[in-house]
Amino acid sequence: MSLIQIAAVVFWVCLACVCYAYLGYPILVWCLARLFGRLLSPPPQVDADLPSVTLLIAAYNEEAEIEKRVQTALMTDYPREKLEILIASDGSSDATPAIVRRYTDRGVRLLDYKQRRGKAAVLNAAFPEVRGDVVLLSDANTQIDPSALRKMVRWFNDPAVGVVCGRLILTDPDTGRNVDSLYWKYETFLKKCENGLGALLGANGAIYAIRRVLYAPIPNDTIVDDFVLPLQAKLRANCRIVYECGAVAREETPLGIGAEFHRRSRIGAGGFQSIALLWPLLRPRYGWTAFTFFSHKVLRWMCPFFLILLLISNLCLFDDSFYRLIFSGQVGFYLVSLLAAFLPPRLPLLKPLRLTTMFTGMNAALLVGFWRWLRGSQKAAWKRTARVAEAGGTLG
Repeated sequence: MSLIQIAAVVFWVCLACVCYAYLGYPILVWCLARLFGRLLSPPPQVDADLPSVTLLIAAYNEEAEIEKRVQTALMTDYPREKLEILIASDGSSDATPAIVRRYTDRGVRLLDYKQRRGKAAVLNAAFPEVRGDVVLLSDANTQIDPSALRKMVRWFNDPAVGVVCGRLILTDPDTGRNVDSLYWKYETFLKKCENGLGALLGANGAIYAIRRVLYAPIPNDTIVDDFVLPLQAKLRANCRIVYECGAVAREETPLGIGAEFHRRSRIGAGGFQSIALLWPLLRPRYGWTAFTFFSHKVLRWMCPFFLILLLISNLCLFDDSFYRLIFSGQVGFYLVSLLAAFLPPRLPLLKPLRLTTMFTGMNAALLVGFWRWLRGSQKAAWKRTARVAEAGGTLG
């Protein structure tokens, strides 16, 4: 086989993989969910049968948010004698522990860890301290609807269910309105399809619940605990992971492109790291989960490399007028994505152009995440995202 033929094979294989990961898979998983999916309902439940629940929040330097978060937790529509609120401070150097202590007389517990170690290490240390049969995990900057907990715990009446994931809505920091991006809606659509197949992958760190008995310590350097924990439970107990879209949590969108890029590159590093822990899920015996894990996650994480090879192989085929046209299209796409990043974000007519920025930025973040994972430079201890309250009320 000549070099030109090899380049052509690489080009078309890479193009097919990218198209499948972003377009083919959503169509296919929707069709499969319609053909083979099951519409499940949670078992009926009365108050007397409600399990005991611990709301566990790992917090680092959240003095601007933690009081509001505790107050919201205390308003949860759940029998107070069956709900424990536990705040685990990961070496906070601000007033976070002092603020939480104001609520100890109302049953809020504080685990004040003096050394900052990262969320995974905090969860490993805190889980032996929890008292609830079900543990609801959330973040300090998340506001959970009062009714969400009841909607989630009813699923645990089914012994096959081990993890329940709620729905996260992104809100505008200034108006509080729902500003879910097209990408977020796209991911929510995939969750619903995968849920129908019984092959949901991971959870939203802002709102998910797990049976306490299914928790097993994860490596302290784990970056994306909300992905690893549910799927580790799936590996250990072959339990079901359920998506409850009626259990709603809300979070403000990050301030600016830089904060979002950092978040996505961190998730990317965590994704590559998680393959070493979760690769057994690719075995055929895991059925639909093996299919969704490979298609939705592994192939998606590999797309930056497919895109690079697509450009290189296309350049090798430059003598052909057809491939020259395709190469020009690729270069044009990336130039448009770069220019669109500087366009006003709120102009409706420009939103399609910003999709190119989203696609390019997401894959660039994955590439940075891969490099950080390879070098071991991505730390498990998370970096707080700046929020409007701390930035003078303006979007940077």
